[in-house]
Amino acid sequence: MVLSMEKWVGKVAIVTGASSGIGAAIAEKLVEQGLTVVGVARRVALIETQAQKLSNKKGKLHAVKADLTVETDVLDAFKWTLENLGPVHILVNNAGILKEELLTRGQSEDWKRAFEVNVLALCIATREAVKIMNAHNIDGHIIHINSILGHHVAIEPKLNVYPATKHAVTALTETLRQELNSLGSKIKVTSISPGLVVSELTLLSKNISEERRKNFEGRPILQAEDIADGVVYALSTPPHVQVHELTIKPVGEPI
Repeated sequence: MVLSMEKWVGKVAIVTGASSGIGAAIAEKLVEQGLTVVGVARRVALIETQAQKLSNKKGKLHAVKADLTVETDVLDAFKWTLENLGPVHILVNNAGILKEELLTRGQSEDWKRAFEVNVLALCIATREAVKIMNAHNIDGHIIHINSILGHHVAIEPKLNVYPATKHAVTALTETLRQELNSLGSKIKVTSISPGLVVSELTLLSKNISEERRKNFEGRPILQAEDIADGVVYALSTPPHVQVHELTIKPVGEPI
């Protein structure tokens, strides 16, 4: 199997949650590969700063402000991209949130927001991307940044509804694959499920409890760049190869 990113050079990719962590690393990696990348997030200033740092790279990063819990924001991001840069070829659904709390003490609004960002925004963005790809006869690629918690529930403190949202992503990946097959589409879909990664959902969280921090101490951990490399790998496969599920764990991962 020959791996190559050449077919994507100059093409448009949208990355949600691109202001930090895994999303920022993915955006940077795609820009380095020569893509025109639209980073979508609320903290747009962070993406604009990153775009300046990447100005000498092969591709280019654009920043679009959007609250992914607001459907019109998501629709406007795709509209802006189409009108200013062209049709999207790659969508990376990376945005995700985790509110640390016991399920039995959780707040309804926190649950709603978790499902809005982790599940509904992913569905809305995927729908819009596929719609554009079909309208322009593009054999594109949809990538969901999932989690190992989308395949089993770990014994960790206060994960709340996060594993449930990621199990939904696992189901949605297979549902989309079957649907695209039934339509005779060549659009690919990939779920990438990282183990523990340094991010704002883990060690970089401003609201992490001491209990959860201690749970991470001494454990092997991935860097955001490791997941970005996984995205490039999935995108690099030839037209007849689809990486449906890619699990990335640090060596020694206990769960």
